[in-house]
Amino acid sequence: MKQGYVQVYTGDGKGKTTASFGLALRAVGAGLKVYIGQFMKGMDYSELKSASLLPNLVVEQYGTPQFIHSEPTQRDIEKANEGLTKIEHIIQSCEYDIVIMEEINVALMYGLFSTERVLDIIKNKPQSVELVLTGRYAKKEIIETADLVTEMRLIKHYFNDGVNARKGIEM
Repeated sequence: MKQGYVQVYTGDGKGKTTASFGLALRAVGAGLKVYIGQFMKGMDYSELKSASLLPNLVVEQYGTPQFIHSEPTQRDIEKANEGLTKIEHIIQSCEYDIVIMEEINVALMYGLFSTERVLDIIKNKPQSVELVLTGRYAKKEIIETADLVTEMRLIKHYFNDGVNARKGIEM
């Protein structure tokens, strides 16, 4: 790509990860290389199995197997920072056409690393790299820096009726 842009998928509605993986699927089909770094995830999600079957698509997780429910642990902070450092190198290497930082907005909300650090990564990305940031709670500064922002808005969700995450649909 001659020009890579910065995309943000945020909001309280379902579909941010799904949108980013849809973009990845489309890109791989067009012969592009895609790297997805999943912050705050260390669980065995179904997309990991699918991604392993596709050429030119790499998914790595930078989280522990437990959700953060209140305060992040030191291990949560370490894993997130290790991931962000790796992604920064990946972006600068230009090895991948698209780099997706999944759930990075939530990681910022929990203070796993600074907004300034992420803004520096965005501002210093090579022109040819498309960068995608997902997750609820996108910071105002991230939204202002991005070229495209999509907000998924919750209108109705069966989770509110007691339906848990289902394999192949939400996990």
